[in-house]
Amino acid sequence: MQFRQQALAKLQSPEELDLPVRFARPQGWLVFSVTVVAMAAASVWAVTGSVTSTVSAPAILTHGQGSYLLQSPVAGQVTAVLAKQGERLPADSPVLKVRTPKGETVVRTLDAGRVSALAATVGQIIQTGANVAAVEKVAHTGDALYATVYVPAENAASIPDDAAVDLTVQSVPTQEYGVLRGHVKSVDRSAQSPQQIAAFLGDGQLGEQFTKKGRPVAVTVRLDKSSATKSGYEWSSADGPPFKLTSMTLASGSIRLAEQHPVDWLLP
Repeated sequence: MQFRQQALAKLQSPEELDLPVRFARPQGWLVFSVTVVAMAAASVWAVTGSVTSTVSAPAILTHGQGSYLLQSPVAGQVTAVLAKQGERLPADSPVLKVRTPKGETVVRTLDAGRVSALAATVGQIIQTGANVAAVEKVAHTGDALYATVYVPAENAASIPDDAAVDLTVQSVPTQEYGVLRGHVKSVDRSAQSPQQIAAFLGDGQLGEQFTKKGRPVAVTVRLDKSSATKSGYEWSSADGPPFKLTSMTLASGSIRLAEQHPVDWLLP
């Protein structure tokens, strides 16, 4: 109580009324100024700035038309394998001979392409509809490669036209040669089933592998070409790997999504 009376008396003293009052120390003004500048910069960035995000997903290098599974039209025993893996064949070319109770049947290609896999051997008993080969639809040796990235369906709407894509190719050391460059060519807006993926790639196991986390959307990526690299495509390194790329090579794709403005996050 005694101290309170002394304080009141000091405030009411006429001698104290004309003394200057210090509102803040110089250090306080400095902190205040920095805070104001930072808030102003954040406000400008919130209005004019943007945030770029990416989505990563498994991918595979293929030719644009994909592959198909060649199935036997009859049941019987394989007596001859007439095609070789990696061989390029025209349409209606013989692949297998199958002996049936009614005689011998030749299984032929449906479309021109390269035999990427053979699933039948001499002496094997096969059933009608059995997968006997996978044929990649490519007519010429120099046909361009594409990448198909299997993106989660919920991200499909955020992928802009011609979006930049970085591809980490499984058979290429990334630390030494970098990533393969490309741009989005098209986005299939319908989710892919394991059967659809298997039909396009000619591989049932890949159909299961790419749908482990749900049915994805297929994004076709056009690889950026370059005459300065051995592969014929552009890499993040100057030269890229010293060899050609082959189809059916697994990769991982990172696609740049549409830019978002931070101010949008604050609006209801």
